[in-house]
Amino acid sequence: MVEEYDVIIRNARLRYHPADRVYDIGISGGEIRKVSEGITSKGIIEIDAKGGLVTEPFANPHIHMCKVYTFLMLGEAAVRQYQSSGMGGAMAAIELASKVKEKYSEDWIYENAKKAALEALKHGTLHLRAFVDTDTKARLEGIKALLRVRDELKHVMNIQVVAFPQDGLIRDEGAEDYVRKALELGADVVGGIPWIELTEEDALSHVRKALTLAKEFDRDVAMLTDDAGDPFLRTTEILASEAIKMGWKDRVTACHARALSTYGKPTLLKVMRLSKKAGMSFVMDPHTGPLHLPFKEMLKFGLNVALGQDDISDAYYPYGRNNMLEVAFLASHITWSMTLKDMDEFMDMITWRAMKAMNLSFCGIKEGCPADLLVHEGRSVYEVIWHHEPPKYVLSRGKIVAETESATKFKI
Repeated sequence: MVEEYDVIIRNARLRYHPADRVYDIGISGGEIRKVSEGITSKGIIEIDAKGGLVTEPFANPHIHMCKVYTFLMLGEAAVRQYQSSGMGGAMAAIELASKVKEKYSEDWIYENAKKAALEALKHGTLHLRAFVDTDTKARLEGIKALLRVRDELKHVMNIQVVAFPQDGLIRDEGAEDYVRKALELGADVVGGIPWIELTEEDALSHVRKALTLAKEFDRDVAMLTDDAGDPFLRTTEILASEAIKMGWKDRVTACHARALSTYGKPTLLKVMRLSKKAGMSFVMDPHTGPLHLPFKEMLKFGLNVALGQDDISDAYYPYGRNNMLEVAFLASHITWSMTLKDMDEFMDMITWRAMKAMNLSFCGIKEGCPADLLVHEGRSVYEVIWHHEPPKYVLSRGKIVAETESATKFKI
């Protein structure tokens, strides 16, 4: 009796396999059952990849989902500050951007966030870490909206909701109570932004308060650290050190950490050693400003670094489509990293490295792994990043959840 599969993807090229060979992928029960150069069985659904690359889905470990599509509500003053020389206006930009929270309402945040989540799905992202302002201005409006989106889409994608005290835990008295309430409602991750505090003592207190909540609710931690071109900022070091002291190793991620690029080599080496000991991941969003963390040195040192979208049409960045291939494309230009090896590294930074930054397990494309797959038009990582188009097919748990066709008819 010939075995029948739910889905067979035929004529697929795969990473880490010979480029001149194509493979068939047999899927049943939401899992990859067979990968070979020729499956003779039939599939209830058959997809012809036509020699295109098939990859794991993308993950975005850093995006501010309560602010998406709000750029025109605020204008460009915050963007000018945030992208000023050396990121010197970063703190001023945050204060300008916070004005949007005066208009926060669950209803419109829900509509915007769901639209952004579906854009992510269209572009092949099945894992999102959604930062949501949780403070005395935003209250719980964004949290309630994102929890709705998370639960409505949980059958096709994984959204981690981060309770994020954008204005600080010490500066914004009362924010800690809102973070606690968000966790009680079901928020998945404890957020933080210690560098925004006014003193080093307050920054340390910020980190300790967040880690204490994380331990109490058994949550991972994701913080924005040292997001300015200031060599005296040290909250990345504080976060790593406190994660070790408080027994929260391997459960902490630092986003941005741009100040590390201004450190002297001895100081950078010390912070990298401490971060490695803490099992800390990093996320860089290079398209949002002129500085980026020294990711090449960090990867070489053995640290995990991922890419994030960070913003979609908000006070910090006027563009963005929740397209992680576009983020990789921009990162290639901004960091002047354009070799084939660089491209492979960027692909890692939006797949398995991004999942690791979200504390998710990664299986890959082999028998017994979840059938979460992307079928691309391009035949190689180079072509896929070059064109950064939506995948032709997005499969979640063995089911086609998005299909994109694009064609141009010339009339010349």
